[in-house]
Amino acid sequence: MTKSYDIAILGGGPGGYVAAIRAAQLGFKTIIIDKDNLGGICLNWGCIPTKSLLKNAEIYDLMKNHSNDFGIKVEGLSFDFNKIIKRSRDISDRITKNVELLIKKNKIDRIRGFGKLISKSQIDIFDNDKKKIDSITADKIIIATGARPKFVSAIPVDRKNIITSTEAMNLPTQPKDLIVIGAGAIGVEFAYFYSALGTKVTIVEMLDQVLPVEDKEVSETLLKSFKKRGIEVYISTIVEKAEVKEGSVTVHIEKDGKKIELKAEKVLSATGVTGNVEGFGLEELGVEIYKNHIKIDKNSYQTNVPGIYAIGDVIGQPWLAHVASSEGIYCIEKMKGLNPHPINYKNIPGCTYCIPQVASVGMTEAKALEAGYELKIGKFPFMASGKAFAVGEREGFVKLIFDAKYGELLGAHIIGPEATELIAELTLAKSMEATYETIVKTVHAHPTLSESIMEAAANAYGESIHT
Repeated sequence: MTKSYDIAILGGGPGGYVAAIRAAQLGFKTIIIDKDNLGGICLNWGCIPTKSLLKNAEIYDLMKNHSNDFGIKVEGLSFDFNKIIKRSRDISDRITKNVELLIKKNKIDRIRGFGKLISKSQIDIFDNDKKKIDSITADKIIIATGARPKFVSAIPVDRKNIITSTEAMNLPTQPKDLIVIGAGAIGVEFAYFYSALGTKVTIVEMLDQVLPVEDKEVSETLLKSFKKRGIEVYISTIVEKAEVKEGSVTVHIEKDGKKIELKAEKVLSATGVTGNVEGFGLEELGVEIYKNHIKIDKNSYQTNVPGIYAIGDVIGQPWLAHVASSEGIYCIEKMKGLNPHPINYKNIPGCTYCIPQVASVGMTEAKALEAGYELKIGKFPFMASGKAFAVGEREGFVKLIFDAKYGELLGAHIIGPEATELIAELTLAKSMEATYETIVKTVHAHPTLSESIMEAAANAYGESIHT
């Protein structure tokens, strides 16, 4: 007998499993369907395991290059690449098992398999051999199938020589040299990781700065830092083609009209992602898809087909786990008839976990000027922070952008120690429509890195004490 549910969720990533738990909390009979471990790309092959790898690289980098600064003598320092990879995989396994336990705790049914919509209320489930193993019905269906690396014909990914982020975090041996195509968050994080461990790294980016979505000053600072550590970077550069020859890869690029050949043992393609929209029966049901992403009404996250909803990376930018989770909660609460606070997509923090870390929320300086604002801009360098001095991490700065007319915070940009943690204060401040005075008059503990936020706000109005 076919089981019936209030809500069926296709995909168990940060959007899907969070939506399932919120649905159960609100009394919906819920099922979640995913062919892999719960947690999606984020917990299995993205956010969590990469942060494990980056922490390993940070510790090794610190001990190798700065231990003497702390009066610590290290002899015979080395690392075991396979153990670094294993630690990352073990952490991923543990955290995905915790998600499975949360699903069970909340009495949510779980089917491991590939779900396909047969109608707007029926999903058939298939195993890896495409054999039908189950079928369910639901009043409402949420598509949370996520996204995958985007491939381009000029860079023929074979997952052996030309790889994606999935292979990059699970290589059996460390490559001697690596070319990273794409300088977004994924590209620069892996560039840092492998460079810190001794791999010769080259970055190639089509646009005119690394981390193209970030404020230009931040990107320029990261570029200088990467070059200082020996990473070769080509910006405003076109990749014409990549080809495998005798076990290595040759990448043909064009920079300022000049043709250049780069060679490396491995090439990482980090050119973006595309939505997982194929094979789920969406086209057959007439679900509207635009540029490989599902179109939705952001007031409800419902597609053009009544009863079918979509959240997370499959609906397009921003491709961030915390956005998917927020969309899942909002979607469920809206179904329940509650009055959830709409997601403000202009107030989404972005984080990049290389060293130095990068984090931001709101407008860049260029975007704010483009929007017609008269600006007050405050900066505070970590070089002037007592806490940064004490912990030996003085690279970078806090940059805050205010509307000169009202003093409202328009954007915040941090590059430096714990930037990805510090951005939370500024995200909250921006969501509360805080002014520079709100930030300056909030007493910040001393000594802390967060004092730099207060000082940057004060600097915008000529009130900074320590600059």
